[in-house]
Amino acid sequence: MSRYLVTGGAGFIGSHLVRALLARGDDVVVLDDFSTGRRENLEEVADRITLVEGSLNDATALTRALEGVAGVLHQAAMPSVPKSVALPRPTHQANIEGTLRLLDACRRVGVRRLVYAASSSAYGDQEASRKSEDLTPRPLSPYAVQKLTGEYYCQVYSRLYGMEAIGLRYFNVFGPRQDPKSTYAAVIPAFATRLLEGRRPTIYGDGLQSRDFTFVQNVVEANFAALAAPAEVTGEIYNAACGEQTTLLELHRLIAEQLGVDLAPEHAPARAGDVMASCADPSRAAAALGWQARISVREGLKQTVAWYRDRFV
Repeated sequence: MSRYLVTGGAGFIGSHLVRALLARGDDVVVLDDFSTGRRENLEEVADRITLVEGSLNDATALTRALEGVAGVLHQAAMPSVPKSVALPRPTHQANIEGTLRLLDACRRVGVRRLVYAASSSAYGDQEASRKSEDLTPRPLSPYAVQKLTGEYYCQVYSRLYGMEAIGLRYFNVFGPRQDPKSTYAAVIPAFATRLLEGRRPTIYGDGLQSRDFTFVQNVVEANFAALAAPAEVTGEIYNAACGEQTTLLELHRLIAEQLGVDLAPEHAPARAGDVMASCADPSRAAAALGWQARISVREGLKQTVAWYRDRFV
């Protein structure tokens, strides 16, 4: 049994990682200030984890959270493009300063392996039909800049200090426990809950923008593959995605079909910082980490929509 720290462990992805670590018998520490994470995400496992309440910028909390850990799954962030556009400085503090403080604390106490939740937003709009890690980043929002900066810090700490850091560029992760009530709610929980309420979902723009939607269990398995990967493949960035492309109009149709409703979406002006097309080339992760997504978008949507439906019945 090993001891792992999950930063942002009360968040959507973090809470799935916490449960998966516990399921395989690991000892789990969660560091979260609950600025975006939710206490109810940890209620079922509260008596099985060590919870340190605080932010990455709280030196005392961070030091306590790192005691005796073998590795870190770094999920803590303010994870929203629109929020970063509205609040560039607070999101900078959380996403860049917090990541740097974590890396430096890991260096001081001797933590060797860190897996960083990077973001596909770093790519921006590219002519390439599939986004590969060799492409030059073209960030279009403060959030994209912040997550990209975290990647660079991870790479530098790997090369200068021997830390085995791996970045996983997440592509539009979805699944149960994703918050539909946030002002900046992700599209799948927003669509599902509005349809369940008998309201028309809002699509910003024409709906032809596409995403590589990735079910959260795939991302959990990508993190575990990164934890177990050989040292020689660390210090790099890997796409964590299915390699499938779905437009927002198609997404709306799939969710509406699963719910058995017939409500057309409303359209609003496109949002600043939005990328038109995002689809991953996941081949590098397959080759280096031995990982590929097992659960398709349709199967992931089936499980996710059922979870939201259960909470509205």
